[in-house]
Amino acid sequence: MSGKWQIGRTAQILALVPALAVAGYIAQAQSSQPRKSQTNAPAREAPLSRADTAFLSADSVAQRILDARIRQLGQSFDGHVGIAVRDVATGRTSSWNGDRYFPQQSVSKFWVAIAALQRVDAGQLDLSQRVTLTRNDLTLFHQPIATQIGTGSYTTTIGELMFRAITQSDNTCNDFVLRRAGGPEAVREMLTRNQLNGVRFGPGERLMQSQIAGLQWQPSYSIGRAFYQARAGVSADRRRTAFEAYVEDPIDGATPEGIVEGLARLQRGELLSRASTERLLSIMSQTRTGRQRLTGGLAPGWRIAHKTGTGQVLGSTQAGYNDIGIITAPDGRHYAVAVMMGRTSVPIVQRMEFMQDVTRAVIAFHDSRDAASRVTTTAR
Repeated sequence: MSGKWQIGRTAQILALVPALAVAGYIAQAQSSQPRKSQTNAPAREAPLSRADTAFLSADSVAQRILDARIRQLGQSFDGHVGIAVRDVATGRTSSWNGDRYFPQQSVSKFWVAIAALQRVDAGQLDLSQRVTLTRNDLTLFHQPIATQIGTGSYTTTIGELMFRAITQSDNTCNDFVLRRAGGPEAVREMLTRNQLNGVRFGPGERLMQSQIAGLQWQPSYSIGRAFYQARAGVSADRRRTAFEAYVEDPIDGATPEGIVEGLARLQRGELLSRASTERLLSIMSQTRTGRQRLTGGLAPGWRIAHKTGTGQVLGSTQAGYNDIGIITAPDGRHYAVAVMMGRTSVPIVQRMEFMQDVTRAVIAFHDSRDAASRVTTTAR
């Protein structure tokens, strides 16, 4: 019996149990509901109907099953993982290690975009403004725009840079937008002002990635493979010390529960204007990275707006392998989801399957609640 078959079968069972429980809870609620009094007592607030009582009970069953599934997934993972799932409408959250800080890596580009768009809403930043990038703007690691800059320059708009920072996770584009948003301190101030607790923001890609590798940033690192060569020259002990220090107390760390709170508030329109909210969600829905992470578990009719994050590797261990986003059901209900792998050595395929299982758990929860709603509507 293959592991994939077992996972799929488990998901089917978890999806079925709440629906079966609905009928039982309705029967229990109907049998225990007190009969209407025949006296002329003063009118009181009407009690919940039998159907309402049954739905609330079935909804609680579905929530407990989701809680158990998230706990099961967290316990089974070989490495440090945090998971949080929040129903945007109700605020109910299921989590595993939800209050622990994990490396964000490129997930932090999400906060840069919010900080920049808040400046747009305040009339302090124009996304249509044309800007020119040169080799001096290059950072390191993933920066597809470097090809267009070449040995000269490349002119585009701030809005296009934001789009590429999210959808392609381009580090150079993100750092440029970060500077126009006011720099790291402006993002931190945004987090504080909006009471987005459980989220830290680092010093930017250049300084942070160099620090993780036991290096100090130098502009020459942005050219070709210079950073990799410099990192290869760092002693094993020094690099291990720097790597472990980052994993244990990530300067860009965030808690899964803090992240889903931010995602939920974005979806509810509490962080940005309507136009900016729609713009950011539209950009995130076009993300090209991590197509087999959370996205890989979607069922037909479901959608996701998300941002991935991937950290450095030392030996066989990776510090930061993440995906966060808003998953939307065919009926329009939204769920904020964060899966943060702080340290792991399991094969990438298994990591992606793990994230897909979190998505499937969300879908099973939603379907069970939908089944409860249909049954109770019939009982009214």
